[in-house]
Amino acid sequence: MDNNRNYFVAIALSVLVLVVWQFFYINPRVEDERRANEVQQERVSRDPSPGTEGQPAPEANLPEGAQQETAAPTTVSREAAVDASDRVQIDTPSLSGSINLSGARFDDLSLKDYRETVDDDSPIITLLSPAAIDTGYFVEFGFIGNEASGTVPGPDTVWQAPEGATLTDDQPVTLTYENEAGLVFTRTISVDDDFMFQVDDAVENTGEDAVSLSSYGRSTRFSKPTTPSIFVLHEGMLGYFGEDGLQEVDYGDIEEDGRIDVATVPAGWMGITDKYWATALIPDQGNPFTSRFAYFDDGRARYQTDFRSEPITIGAGETGEVSNLMFAGAKQVPIIDGYEEQFQIPSFDLMIDWGWFYFITKPLFYVLDFFYRVLGNFGVSILITTVIIKLIFFPLANKSYVSMANMKKVQPKMEEIKKKHGDDRMAMQQAMMELYKKEKINPIAGCWPVLLQIPVFFALYKVIYVTIEMRHAPFFGWIQDLSAPDPTSIFNLFGLLPYDVPGFLLIGVWPLIMGVTMFMQMRMNPTPPDPTQQMIFNWMPVVFTFMLATFPAGLVIYWAWNNTLSIIQQGFIMKRQGAKIELWDNLKGLFRKKPKPAE
Repeated sequence: MDNNRNYFVAIALSVLVLVVWQFFYINPRVEDERRANEVQQERVSRDPSPGTEGQPAPEANLPEGAQQETAAPTTVSREAAVDASDRVQIDTPSLSGSINLSGARFDDLSLKDYRETVDDDSPIITLLSPAAIDTGYFVEFGFIGNEASGTVPGPDTVWQAPEGATLTDDQPVTLTYENEAGLVFTRTISVDDDFMFQVDDAVENTGEDAVSLSSYGRSTRFSKPTTPSIFVLHEGMLGYFGEDGLQEVDYGDIEEDGRIDVATVPAGWMGITDKYWATALIPDQGNPFTSRFAYFDDGRARYQTDFRSEPITIGAGETGEVSNLMFAGAKQVPIIDGYEEQFQIPSFDLMIDWGWFYFITKPLFYVLDFFYRVLGNFGVSILITTVIIKLIFFPLANKSYVSMANMKKVQPKMEEIKKKHGDDRMAMQQAMMELYKKEKINPIAGCWPVLLQIPVFFALYKVIYVTIEMRHAPFFGWIQDLSAPDPTSIFNLFGLLPYDVPGFLLIGVWPLIMGVTMFMQMRMNPTPPDPTQQMIFNWMPVVFTFMLATFPAGLVIYWAWNNTLSIIQQGFIMKRQGAKIELWDNLKGLFRKKPKPAE
């Protein structure tokens, strides 16, 4: 029975970590996020307090106008805030919105292909919004000059645009600004049919003196995501900085640290990421830059990631050029990978949080995505991918099940050893080892298939939970979102009774199917004689049914289908080895009347 015990323990370990954070981490974090949002709303509703005289500006490496984004949000609607300034419209196959001509700021952007819920009539996703409202979120590029450069483009600069200009995927727009020192700035903004903007600045020096200019960019956000933050997913600030590699900074960490500086690097990128959406700044890769992550609470809380490039010198009568990129949109895997290759952005694919098992998670996504493109259903793709995983592990599983079958065949001899040696555990263990060696049995072989599939389980969880391709992806019937839990519940007869049930009682059809298949798989083995093991044997499927009910439906479907394949495989191997399949006897034993204990 040691083999069965080890097998059950191995199964339990495969989801233990997920269970711990699901029940003891997520719920507290949800409450923390709710309270933090309430505190933030209270803070931004107060009058901003001016900085104390003598203290350095909180954003001293940016222009003066970018140092004080402290004005309290207005009570106007988002639409009114957008209409309050002159703008250039954005209209592409993937995006809609506008560019604020004050600062040439990207602060109005929506994603046409994504909606807030699975309902086709629900609003499309809004990514960027004006700073005037409490959910402000914007991206901006500008310059930092010297004494000879005069007033250079910054947050308050009013750019000029052709009347009626609209930015489309095949029609760039050109903005112009001329300052008092004879510098003529020409900004050409282009965008592809997905989510990448290119900002090309040409600076003509018509003055008499050489000037020095540094390009800067920043992504600023005034609120955090409302969804709970969990350890399996990073949301917040991130960037890739050459030899320093990937850096990820959570909202809570930056609130404590206030500012994290990055050394000057020749190439890289930085941004702010949500679960499915992100903004990223990609400076001119030919010019070194410094970057930082920052949190400001000088009247109005905000989070910011920014960069400042090394200065360039533009002589009298010369023209200097700077080119920066901005990503703003959905983190689609093929698109992100395509940008990495097209623009030579180092490790841009790490914008998607592939996790510790990157080497498994990303290939697994491509397998799922391949079958999805062939069959048009991610749920079916999960089923086929599970079969492939089983085939890959088949040699090991086959050896394991053969060993388990042999264990059952020598069970009578093992019972004889236990009776013979009684309480002499040392002698009993020695006799057991001699029996294993003689029969060529590995008592822990049954654990290896499960243990080795733990990384695959976590990788699949990561794919289903993190990748936007799984968001709102339907299966069949009532499963309209594989990344969300099964919405049905046995406690209202799967919707037949007209009332809702609490979240912890949402035990849907697929969790029940998973529980039944797990129960059947465990009943393939003899019932352990030890009472404690019997209790685990009987209750583990029930406990796991409740636990996995809150997990994404796609993962529960995988688990149920994997259990089913394991039952078939184990039954076939046991029959071929001549070992008794305990399933039917165990099922009959559940309904057999138990004998009364002797008086």
